[in-house]
Amino acid sequence: MAKLVIKNLRVAVAGDLILNGVDLEINDGEIHALMGPNGTGKSTLSETIMGNPRYQICDGQIILNDMDITELMVDERARAGIFLAMQYPTEVAGISNADFIHAALNAQNDGKSVPVLPFLKELEEKMSFLEIAEDYADRGLNADFSGGEKKRNEILQMMMLKPKLAILDEIDSGLDIDALKIVAKGINAMRGRNFSCLMVTHYQRLLNYVIPDVVHVMMDGKIIKTGGAELAKQLEKTGYGNLN
Repeated sequence: MAKLVIKNLRVAVAGDLILNGVDLEINDGEIHALMGPNGTGKSTLSETIMGNPRYQICDGQIILNDMDITELMVDERARAGIFLAMQYPTEVAGISNADFIHAALNAQNDGKSVPVLPFLKELEEKMSFLEIAEDYADRGLNADFSGGEKKRNEILQMMMLKPKLAILDEIDSGLDIDALKIVAKGINAMRGRNFSCLMVTHYQRLLNYVIPDVVHVMMDGKIIKTGGAELAKQLEKTGYGNLN
């Protein structure tokens, strides 16, 4: 089961109110797109769901599968099944991609070690699926990766960790069309029961390859409009100024 409910969420950063009463519900098996102009709170919502302590919750609740996670720490939320693909993935030169993903799986498994050989076999399969070269497993985490390589690496982590809820913050940013199709292929491969997804994006082009069940528009720290996939196409034509 992978259901997220957000109720009247108000969030401040450094004393400034950014989210001003967000209500959102993502049902089991649904993929939602969150769109809106820059500076309206989309990334703030993503980071708040994941539990980044920089974002202070002033009011409201975040509920995952009937469990209130509003006060949980980041690692607790991760173990509960939440995954965040960050807009700007961090480079960690001293830890290999393979070691990082294996350690994350061990933590997800309550500290019990995931057998290495089956792990490496699945990692190789997923890397091949995402057209990632084999040597990337031994390279430092995101170290000297291009923007597109970092985004594919985030999708690789998602496919290996198999979260209940994935939050993809501008996973399409800076991708050429070939990389975009590969990222979309990875997201679509996860689609199904027991997996829900919130994709933050500015552009319709990702939604040509990952058709969302629901599209939301955020402005001034609130979700002001919700519709189907056709809403994103409308925005592509008319922009945000003509919403009604």
